[in-house]
Amino acid sequence: MTQISLPQPVGTDSLDVELEVAGASGRPARFWSGRTKYLLGALSIVICLVMVTPIVLSVSASLKTTEEAAAVPPTYFPSELSLDNYQKLWDYGSGLPRYLANSVITAALTIIMTLSLTVPAGYGLARFPIPGKEAIFVFLLLALIIPYQSLLTPVFLMFSTLGLTNNLLGLAIVHTTIQLPFSLYIMRNAFESVPRELEEAALVDGASSWQVLRRVFMPNMVPAVITVTLFAFVTSWNEFLGALVMLTKDTSLTLPLVLAAARSVTSLGSTDWGMLQAGVSVAIIPCVLVYLLLQRYYVSGLLSGAVK
Repeated sequence: MTQISLPQPVGTDSLDVELEVAGASGRPARFWSGRTKYLLGALSIVICLVMVTPIVLSVSASLKTTEEAAAVPPTYFPSELSLDNYQKLWDYGSGLPRYLANSVITAALTIIMTLSLTVPAGYGLARFPIPGKEAIFVFLLLALIIPYQSLLTPVFLMFSTLGLTNNLLGLAIVHTTIQLPFSLYIMRNAFESVPRELEEAALVDGASSWQVLRRVFMPNMVPAVITVTLFAFVTSWNEFLGALVMLTKDTSLTLPLVLAAARSVTSLGSTDWGMLQAGVSVAIIPCVLVYLLLQRYYVSGLLSGAVK
């Protein structure tokens, strides 16, 4: 009896080979994908430790006694906890509350003036048909390449004539000038990222340009406004050289100037490291709190208008 062999489907063997190769290549891919996840996690932990370690050591040094804070070789953690450094800082000069209030007032004025200038400027440069507005925008951004330190001498002479030295308003104007170019860049890009259909719909309904800005754009500008606010606050809070030039009266000093002055209050002019680190710890707290409260808006504000 004759056996009849049925033909095999064409390409079956090659298909099996391809599936085996795909399976073999898929296993290493999954293996390296899992490894990459753990490597990224480990790298993130290392970066966090590098960032947090100086803060922890600063707070630790502020809780040491004056003698232990200046000991050689240094100790990383206090053998006994002491709040003497914070007490000395609290009573230094006109008192820590006065200097904190000066810094807060200056930062608040800087934020208000920065937003008051950059919001309408960004709106106009992004939405109005201004002749040569691109050239104007680039010209305004050129201020980023000019170090503000080179302008402090003529600014001081002008402000002394106007009576704005030893004045928190004058210092806030200097800080606003430092912050304006970058803030304008953020606000203009944010306004350009809003769809024009929203603006056109409001204009068809009879809204004025002010109403369009207030009711259509500003609700969409929250991330950009908070980003500008955050940068203006940090710039004003930490700025030292402008405050050093503009302020000489003890009652008008800001916190960075006080920290520079308070570090040499011991006998023989040596540095009081414990008191200095107490001041650094106090100065860090507002920046950390503001960033933690506003961080969810921060990245989206920086990316506003980045993608057309």
